[in-house]
Amino acid sequence: MSKLLIIDDDSFICKMLVKIFTRMDYEVSYSLSLKKGLDELFKGQFDIVFLDVNLPDGNGLESIEIIREHPFAPEIIIMTGESNPEGAELAMKLKAWDYIQKSGSQKEFKFSLLRALEYRKQKQSKIQEMKIERDNIIGESRSVIICLDKVSRAANNDLPILITGETGTGKELFSRAIHNNSKQSQAEFVVVDCTSLPEHLIESTLFGHTKGAFTGADSDKTGLLKIADRGTLFLDEVGELPLSIQKKFLRVLQEKQFRPVGSKKEVKSDFRLICATHRDLTDMVKRDQFREDLFFRMFSMNIHLPPLKDRESDIELLALHHLSGPKSLAKENSYTMSPEFLEELQMYEWPGNVRELINTIHLVCSDAGDGSTLFPHHLPGHIRAFNIKNKFNTSNINEPSARLLFSKEKETGHKLKYKDHMEKTKYEYLSDLLSITKGNIKEACKVSGLSKSQLYRFMQQNNLKNI
Repeated sequence: MSKLLIIDDDSFICKMLVKIFTRMDYEVSYSLSLKKGLDELFKGQFDIVFLDVNLPDGNGLESIEIIREHPFAPEIIIMTGESNPEGAELAMKLKAWDYIQKSGSQKEFKFSLLRALEYRKQKQSKIQEMKIERDNIIGESRSVIICLDKVSRAANNDLPILITGETGTGKELFSRAIHNNSKQSQAEFVVVDCTSLPEHLIESTLFGHTKGAFTGADSDKTGLLKIADRGTLFLDEVGELPLSIQKKFLRVLQEKQFRPVGSKKEVKSDFRLICATHRDLTDMVKRDQFREDLFFRMFSMNIHLPPLKDRESDIELLALHHLSGPKSLAKENSYTMSPEFLEELQMYEWPGNVRELINTIHLVCSDAGDGSTLFPHHLPGHIRAFNIKNKFNTSNINEPSARLLFSKEKETGHKLKYKDHMEKTKYEYLSDLLSITKGNIKEACKVSGLSKSQLYRFMQQNNLKNI
């Protein structure tokens, strides 16, 4: 049974539509505010949303992009009590299914609903036909599911794809997933790291060359563009591609042919292009550091990968996968993560993203040796130092301090005075600081921001000895 959601502050309209659609044998619910409607939407899975434009707590049109982020994004039918051509135009640009006036007949509402459901059924059947192999893409967070949905759509066409995201978010992994699920999967997946291309050999590497084309060209060489014929060419860090090559590469995309260095004949190559970068290409275009025509040529579809710090719910899944994975150093031992260890992983901001997490898990397993349980002590010093500093910086404004205060009161029957609480917090911080830095005073000062004289004075006041 199809599920419908009505978001409108007019209870009469809502109840009327509920009555109409229930008679059509659909499951219908409604919300009288935008916030409650979005909360209801993201708690479940709906096929169609009837959305009012003017709501007491927001504009329906401005929430379309939010609704589109739902893993099972519903079709959106905009309702309005006013005639607004500009609003209708915006709704269509934002891919709403329809834009109808509340004064319309029941027939109009029914017709729009039936057409939207028919379209949705066709779309879902195509998605089911195109079940993608995720390879080693680990994660169930909403942001990852959205990216996987785009991978599925990208694999089902030949359009050039631009994958953006911070270093270490898995741009090559997602690119391979597109290739492996596409019709090009039986041909080559050719990786070109634009940061490592030697400047004097870029053309030769990409286009190939003939024997004698330049000093050292002792034989003919096939370029990477030709090797990618009928397959996929993956340009990693495409923002590093020199402007002189960008112009020639644009012609390759347009004509599907090129001339190897030193050759008089042109070579054909029909490859699928996927580019990736951590840089802001839009800004580079504005500063004339990247060709605008090439940018638009390869920007048919964009997949933006979220940083790991925005995927906290995936950190445990990733860690468990790489504890037991075939490439993990844990393969000969059985490790489990202590709750404290997992808490430290989820607290850290991971500037190196998934790549840094994987490397950390491998390092931790190596450090743990034959041990079976992983503790925070096994983590690299810089991660623990960051976390303890973050805890210390927020200890006076977060509610954990308040919880500690009142839990102490419940345990002892006595209130923990401010001075006693602060002394306890200071002692715990200094103990952890010296443990993490292994008694290295210089490192402890660097992490804490304290001077040597301050640190020694605090250690003396708290009866702490250097370890």
